[in-house]
Amino acid sequence: MDADVSDSPGTPAEPDRPDHPAGGGPADGSQDASEAAPQDGAAGEAPRASAAADGRPEPGPGAGDGGPEPGASDNRPEPGPGASDGAGSGTWGARPQLGPQGRGPHWLRWTALAAAFLVLVAAGAGWWLYKKLDGNITTDTSAAAELKAYERDRPLPIARNAQNILLIGSDTRSGENSAYGRDDGGSQRSDTTILLHLAADRGSATAVSIPRDLMAEIPSCHTADGKATNKQFAQFNSAFELGGTACTIRTVEKMTGIRVDHHMVIDFNGFKDMVDAVDGVEVCLQAPVDDPDAHLKLPAGRQKLDGEEALGYVRARKSIGDGSDTERMDRQQKFLGALVNKMQSNGVLLNPTRLYPVLDAATKSLTTDPDLDSLRDLYDLVRGMRNVPTEKVQFLTVPRKAYYANPNRDELVQPDADRLFAQLRKDRPVAVVPAETVNSGDSQADHSSGKDPSGRKPGATDGSPTPDPTYSGSNAADDPCGA
Repeated sequence: MDADVSDSPGTPAEPDRPDHPAGGGPADGSQDASEAAPQDGAAGEAPRASAAADGRPEPGPGAGDGGPEPGASDNRPEPGPGASDGAGSGTWGARPQLGPQGRGPHWLRWTALAAAFLVLVAAGAGWWLYKKLDGNITTDTSAAAELKAYERDRPLPIARNAQNILLIGSDTRSGENSAYGRDDGGSQRSDTTILLHLAADRGSATAVSIPRDLMAEIPSCHTADGKATNKQFAQFNSAFELGGTACTIRTVEKMTGIRVDHHMVIDFNGFKDMVDAVDGVEVCLQAPVDDPDAHLKLPAGRQKLDGEEALGYVRARKSIGDGSDTERMDRQQKFLGALVNKMQSNGVLLNPTRLYPVLDAATKSLTTDPDLDSLRDLYDLVRGMRNVPTEKVQFLTVPRKAYYANPNRDELVQPDADRLFAQLRKDRPVAVVPAETVNSGDSQADHSSGKDPSGRKPGATDGSPTPDPTYSGSNAADDPCGA
């Protein structure tokens, strides 16, 4: 048994000698690779064949034919080729490192799981908020059906991508609004009506107030119970009381020739909540106000109004100014301008956390047409307006004067009114300046003028372009105290 198998493993292998075919070269380095290879192959061929024959594990090159030494740990790293069982510095470099670095992948997995969980929670919360706001909006399907029935009588849109939106402030006294007056069976009234024109390039927005006392041609409409009304020449706001939103839209379209693309109806509480959501709006009073009917008691001067005070301020008639509806509309326009300025200057429209309370307040008391009844649609509308310069957000009232048959009613001043409607219909510019800037001399100098402030007549051919029609009004950049 002794001649064929060596009892000693021989000289330990050197792992840092890559020229040896088994991982270690000759101990003294006297042999080169060409000599070592055949010797190793010749000497080791028989043991490998013998081990394979009896089913035992094949020992590594240079090892004995026995198994592991008694007492050796089974968890030790497997010795490299040509190395002894207990030696060989090459085996220690392959050991896994212990300590904090070894736990890195474990904590990385937990961090990734936590991040994924937070993303899911945020996405779920965002979806819940979206659905809540989306569900706040009321869709006016009856108005859409009524307008569809009279589609042939409606004006065609002219300016592509321009938008005309009718804003209706409802002063119904039913439900939560009963605190502001007697409820006549839940009847609806339009306290304020504004035709908002958004230019196709979204470079300007023009809001035109239509007086509630303006005499207008009201077409035959259908009441809430389906009865048809008679065509009549009556006070403008009776259209809303007779036939609701659809009747008001058709009256405006007949008066202006402008296609109304969308409409919004907002009630008292929605207005109040929007003002509170932006932390109040600043106004300027020339004199103190004490009006119990409007729930309003304020000192003179510059001050910030909360929602309840703001509602009384825009609705009051007898206690502020000269008590006329004209003065009240001017006050409403300036307040809306201050509200737009507050939202833009304070970054409300660009900050989701600040925009959410405003949208929540608005949508809870908002009724719209089916094409504007989702949060996405409203957001697209707001996004289109947020870059409009405040000086290009303009407010004015249709040119009008006292109605000849009743001085307590209004009638349109022509041709000024038709000229204004034509400019908006064709998406052409309209200039708005303070009333004192507009030249006097015509019957509606206090309200609007088709004249250029320089005194040049419209259409004059002096080598200059025809001036834009100019009307008295205000813009969102105006200071409430005129400073």
